[in-house]
Order: sequence, then C-alpha cells, then structure tokens
Amino acid sequence: VQLQAFGGGLVQAGGSLRLSCVVSGTISNINRMGWYRQASGKQRELVANIIFSDGSTNYADSVKGRFTISRDNAKNAVDLQMNSLKPEDTDVYYCHSVAAGADWRFRTYWGQGTQVTVSS
Repeated sequence: VQLQAFGGGLVQAGGSLRLSCVVSGTISNINRMGWYRQASGKQRELVANIIFSDGSTNYADSVKGRFTISRDNAKNAVDLQMNSLKPEDTDVYYCHSVAAGADWRFRTYWGQGTQVTVSS
C-alpha cells in the first residue's frame, strides 16, 4: 500500500490550493484518509480526515470553514480544497491513511510531504 500526494505550492494569502492523495497497491479496505501538517521543529498535527464508509469528516479548528476534504471511494483518493489561505497555513502537508492490504490488517500509512507556502 502506497500513498501518493499531489498539489501544494506557493500562493498569496487569501488564495486557494488543492491537495490530492491516492492510495495504490493491494487494498482490502480503507478506514480513513486525511491530511496532517508539520512545521519544522513542531509536532505533526491533524488538518482534516474523512471516514471512507460514511463520509464523516473531522477538521482542525484552525481550518474549519476554509478547508474541505472529500473522498472518491472508487479511486481510493481524497482531495483537500484549501480556501482563504493564511500565512500560518504554511507547512509541509502529509497524506495519511488507515487501510488494510491483502492480509486485511489495518495499518497507518503516510505519503510523501508536499510543501504549502502562503505569502502575506
């Protein structure tokens, strides 16, 4: 099971970016997917996640009303639409999933980080 992230980049404050992440490999089930972010020297923190079975979502208070996470069950993918970006959203963003491979054992997987930089 592998996670591949797309998107990120540089945007001015108030702008928008979209992050995408796809799970590939032999997948039996995906429990949830989401995004974490981490600044240098700080702990990784949850940005948003979504439960694949029912679409329920969870957001960090700092992004509520600005970010929207969505899923595509058929493609084993999630998108994170980030609007009204602020300089404090600048971080490395990591895709995350709890999924089961061929053995049906659920594990935590991480994608490569993607840089999001918001200029003031």
